[in-house]
Amino acid sequence: MGYHVAVVGATGAVGRTMIQILEERNFPVDRLTLLASQRSAGEIITFKGKPHEVQVVQPSAFDGVSIALFSAGAGPSKEIAPQAVKYGTVVIDNSSAYRMDPNVPLVVPEVNAHAAKQHQGIIANPNCSTIGMLVALKPLHDAANIKRVVVSTYQAVSGSGHEAVTEMEKQVKDPNAKPEVYPHPIAFNILPHIGDFQDDGYTSEEWKMHNETRKILEDDNIVVTATTVRVPVHTSHAEAVNIETEKKLTPEQAKEILKNAPGVILQDDPANNIYPLSLDVAGKDEVFVGRIREDFTIENGLNLWVVSDNLRKGAATNAVQIAELFV
Repeated sequence: MGYHVAVVGATGAVGRTMIQILEERNFPVDRLTLLASQRSAGEIITFKGKPHEVQVVQPSAFDGVSIALFSAGAGPSKEIAPQAVKYGTVVIDNSSAYRMDPNVPLVVPEVNAHAAKQHQGIIANPNCSTIGMLVALKPLHDAANIKRVVVSTYQAVSGSGHEAVTEMEKQVKDPNAKPEVYPHPIAFNILPHIGDFQDDGYTSEEWKMHNETRKILEDDNIVVTATTVRVPVHTSHAEAVNIETEKKLTPEQAKEILKNAPGVILQDDPANNIYPLSLDVAGKDEVFVGRIREDFTIENGLNLWVVSDNLRKGAATNAVQIAELFV
């Protein structure tokens, strides 16, 4: 059985990756509709060797569409997704528009696939940093009950879109090039600033990690404090994660659990300089974990290093995996 699938925001970095992953994973696409703004209409994108013309997104485009993958930003999603649902389309939305809506499941298939079945037409794809972290932490939470997470992220510029990548490359060649995407130069620099600053001094990105973690794990007792940082890397978000658990977990026990965890690849042999690297993880769909060690400052604590491709598992792959739950 094949499905009529639409990709909204098809010409963006994540949209193009969604199309690529639909092909790589051999998703049963009977018909593919590519949608974007008027500015991108008419572009040609190849899928399974056949050219597809990008059309202007409008409500009637969803007539007959079974599944729509949205990557067009929160504003367009709020406007268009409800219209698509009226046509009977299941919308999997990559923006922040619906993530904390109590009526919309927020899903990472390795973590809470069951939640997807409760949808009312829209399913939200979590934040890229939250996805990578929770794929790694869910098996440990099941084993020892995580109480507290302290995370610092090292996020790639592709998370800000193609313009950010272009800006970084321009600044590498010309350090005096004026920043436009970011408030400061990103080449040869590190910016402790992702999202908008809130009155409490945290950014919206940092609060996303707290709020989304609690919703996905269905546990309001977990607390997450985050510092989200942009680094001059093309692809793959890295995270230094510290967890405090109710039950004691040794590093050896954690490694054994993660060896068998869905969607996780353990790379933890520091004696031979083996640990997850952004360059190596780029282009992969798994979440890579290493540098697992005890936090000696608390009774039940562990430190982990987590890396995942932000365009793939952090966005497009996770969305396609959600769609696969309905095949």
